[in-house]
Amino acid sequence: MTMRTQLSVVKIGGNIIDNPEACSRFLQDFSKVKGPKILIHGGGKVATQVAASLQIETKMVDGRRITDKPMLDVVTMVYGGLVNKNLVAQLQSLGTNAIGLTGADGGIIRSVKRPVKSLDYGFVGDIVAVDGKQIEQMIASGLVPVIAPLTYSNEGLLLNTNADTMASATAVALSTYFDTNLLYCFEKKGVLADPDDDDSVLESLTPPTYTAYKAKGSINKGMIPKLDNAFAALTDGVGKVTICHANDLAQAVLGNAGTVVTLD
Repeated sequence: MTMRTQLSVVKIGGNIIDNPEACSRFLQDFSKVKGPKILIHGGGKVATQVAASLQIETKMVDGRRITDKPMLDVVTMVYGGLVNKNLVAQLQSLGTNAIGLTGADGGIIRSVKRPVKSLDYGFVGDIVAVDGKQIEQMIASGLVPVIAPLTYSNEGLLLNTNADTMASATAVALSTYFDTNLLYCFEKKGVLADPDDDDSVLESLTPPTYTAYKAKGSINKGMIPKLDNAFAALTDGVGKVTICHANDLAQAVLGNAGTVVTLD
């Protein structure tokens, strides 16, 4: 059996993007990751700050942003413009030939507007298709895609989309062409057995242990959708998923840091 090239799909959290020094360190490490790679980024607090300067109210429910039309304009400007292009510029200065994209560019990530149930999230997209071939062709031409958390719909709408989900769906789509290694990088060292102890990092996490830690309340809030996306990626063909500190990216790529999420 022919060995396939490893692709690193790296998602960086908003709290790192919000910290210029931490973001700069991360981008230096990302630029040194060998082989083909993709960076998917969150939005951070910049959208909230820009919205406030424009006197647009930020509405959050259970940590999730309600994206009405004025807020959609803000996140498009901030995520697809300010944040994305600054990351691309910094990577270019580090010798990484990055290309900044939203899901609409090249039609790479299409979604549908989330239906209204108990809550109307507004212009939020649920992913229905990732064009892995289009992204693979960019990588083959020597580009490093840097993807903002915005997708598009058949109706021509831009939609605010969860960056963790985008990372998972992108890694799955590219697993047709590569041995995909999905890494979620943020401000913690990994998944914690005790949320109050930053050193209680679980070396690995399986579905049964995940269920147990959720039942105890040790794993809660934003870590739950992140892990749901991690397990979904593994189920759909991704080779490996790691959750780690942004400072530990180099070691995590080699399997020597963070929490490795596995199916067994």
